[in-house]
Amino acid sequence: MAMIRILLSTRLGERRWTQADLARATGIRPSTINDLYHELADRVNLEHLDLICEALGCDLSDLIIRVPDNEPHTRTRTGALHKHT
Repeated sequence: MAMIRILLSTRLGERRWTQADLARATGIRPSTINDLYHELADRVNLEHLDLICEALGCDLSDLIIRVPDNEPHTRTRTGALHKHT
């Protein structure tokens, strides 16, 4: 299955910022920053993404990427993805 990657750890490393630095710069809770940093978040607040991009001087495409899966998928009636083998 394709995967969405959050590259926050990479972006912070490039700037030599800590998670705490980003939390202070954006006003986003440290626990939320930590979830994004470790790619544990299931949902992402659009306002948070905007604040992070602003603080880091980057575009959204520098922060979030989609890593495609080369195997075809179809959706079931319930909307779940089914991988063809």
